[in-house]
Amino acid sequence: MQMLLLRAVPYSVLIAPFVCPCKQQVCASKQAIRKFKEPPKFTFSNQQTMKLTAFLFLSVLTVATLQSSCQNKAHLSENIDVASTNTDSLTIEKSTNPYYSHTDTSTLYISNAEWKKILPPDVYAIMREKETERSFTGKYWDFMGKGTYYCASCGNKLFRSDAKFASSCGWPSFFEQLNPQSVVYQPDNTYGMRRTEALCGRCGGHLGHLFDDGPPPTGKRYCMNSISLDFEPDK
Repeated sequence: MQMLLLRAVPYSVLIAPFVCPCKQQVCASKQAIRKFKEPPKFTFSNQQTMKLTAFLFLSVLTVATLQSSCQNKAHLSENIDVASTNTDSLTIEKSTNPYYSHTDTSTLYISNAEWKKILPPDVYAIMREKETERSFTGKYWDFMGKGTYYCASCGNKLFRSDAKFASSCGWPSFFEQLNPQSVVYQPDNTYGMRRTEALCGRCGGHLGHLFDDGPPPTGKRYCMNSISLDFEPDK
């Protein structure tokens, strides 16, 4: 009878009192480690999935925009450096420029392709592509000679030296133009700013910008690029 009862009892129950406690702890530890290694399972609702997708899209778009902006700024800085380091070689060969005149005031309608054949690269970059020379590098920013300033592209009269004043901005500055037709204007909203662009009244070349922080009597500051100007002293 006792033999029959022993056979009916599971083997694991019979040997359990004789199993080493250390082995039991190891088995428990292995089970805990196995549970720990299993990766957690995450589930997203449709709304959460849409939010995550939108966030990733906006992140990629922001990075792409910043990269493009940095590339544009790097390209602009490169052109500015080139334009500002060669100001001593900007004297235009007037004999090869058929549109240069101090007396002809007729409006010019010349394509950029034609100007590119005539103007030095530095002048073309500033006046036709609207680049900007670095501050405190132009040959006229602190020049106080007596005479007349002309457009470097077409020879149009722009300013008298009497209207030039010392400005801390680093570019040649004037408080008034020579006559109402010398300089014309148009809005400039580039680079996230609202400014007034100053253009030559004859050829439409980029000169600089006009600001309302100048001295009396006009209160204006014509902030010009030296490269856009040609100076002739009084005789």
